[in-house]
Amino acid sequence: MAQRIWDLAEVGYMEHESSGLLQRRLGDAGFDVTPGVAGIPTAFVASWGTGGPTLAILAEFDALPGITQDRVAERKPLNDKPAGHACGHHLFGTGSTAAALAVKDWLETSGTPGTIRLYGTPAEEGGSGKVYMVRAGLFDDVDVVLHWHAGNLNTADPTSSLANISAKFRFRGVSAHAAGAPERGRSALDGVEAMNHMVNLMREHVPQETRMHYVTTSGGAAPNVVPDFAEVYYYVRHPEPEVVRELFERVIDASEGAAMGTETAVEFEIIGGVYPLLPNVPLARMIHANLSSVGGVEYTAEERRFAETVRRTLGDDAPPVDQAAQVKPFELLTGARRGGGSTDVGDVSWAVPTAGLRTATWVPGTPSHSWQAVAAGGTTMGNKGMLVAAKTLARSAVDLFLTPDLVRQAKAEFEERRGSDFRYQSLVGDRDPPLDYRASVVGGN
Repeated sequence: MAQRIWDLAEVGYMEHESSGLLQRRLGDAGFDVTPGVAGIPTAFVASWGTGGPTLAILAEFDALPGITQDRVAERKPLNDKPAGHACGHHLFGTGSTAAALAVKDWLETSGTPGTIRLYGTPAEEGGSGKVYMVRAGLFDDVDVVLHWHAGNLNTADPTSSLANISAKFRFRGVSAHAAGAPERGRSALDGVEAMNHMVNLMREHVPQETRMHYVTTSGGAAPNVVPDFAEVYYYVRHPEPEVVRELFERVIDASEGAAMGTETAVEFEIIGGVYPLLPNVPLARMIHANLSSVGGVEYTAEERRFAETVRRTLGDDAPPVDQAAQVKPFELLTGARRGGGSTDVGDVSWAVPTAGLRTATWVPGTPSHSWQAVAAGGTTMGNKGMLVAAKTLARSAVDLFLTPDLVRQAKAEFEERRGSDFRYQSLVGDRDPPLDYRASVVGGN
């Protein structure tokens, strides 16, 4: 199933076949499946059991646009595909489903009371799918949430991430012949380039931990036509949600200044917005113990040859491939050592005690969002790392069902870290899910 989803490589909010595969498997196993939750056609909740505690496992399945690769150890793009699973979500969703099925079987055979849920969460890559599910109250009655992610090592350290707001800025000008009547044109692309220049100047005057990046998603079609439309897609990140809000307002100001200076008009649409992960140490320690018990990924001779070939593409400082078989010692990661990316799991972690792990589905040293990640994730190496995660999640869920005090400890730390005065305000505001934000990837507008 994971490799079928790898083949499909469906992008955010368009993962209809991928989501359907998981839903049917859960339904066949006796789960009560509710599709189309939170106004998202590919989101679902699958539930089995009665009473408490209620434990949830997250499942992702969207691919990344702009990166494709065959199942080989050398660079070989698949030109007939617009996207690829460079973040391993084909493994994430399937491994989580395997864990939920195993926990269901254990609850049924042991007669243990409780409820296990699998949340099918679309569009993690910039679409903030889980944010809308949190906003819809779908986690309000959940006691603990577990998750995992594809990676290049085996770890359950309780780290955080960056908050993020993403938006598309759309400039509109006046088209004209760029040589015959340039004075009559007003270039929307000039607006984009002026905005980008001003934001780049901002980099000297933002907090140290800030990350800002962009791509021009539309800039005209012919040099001799002054473009009357151009679009740029921005990410603004920082560890603190309120700082992200402030930085994003400055980016808006830059866009408006650029429009004024180029005599164009600009509007923007917030596409995504996520909170940082809220760590939970009691849950992390428990998951680490189970991960250590399961162990890492052992390569066959053929897999080792594949891994060594990939390793040579990763630079001289790439770790040895044997690291895939090891479990990283437990470590508390704070401050500058937080993760550099962003995830909509962050919003879930501010609603419910949440913790997860990473497993070596890729060759050690592989960065996410790379062709090397796509390649390894499409092989037996990826499958093995996925099964390590599934076993660890299942054992962790069993521990939580059998140890009420562990659930109490997780909730106590959650309340302490979140603070008694915390009030959740989504960084996407009150907008509906942006179901078409990847439309251009598959040939839409």
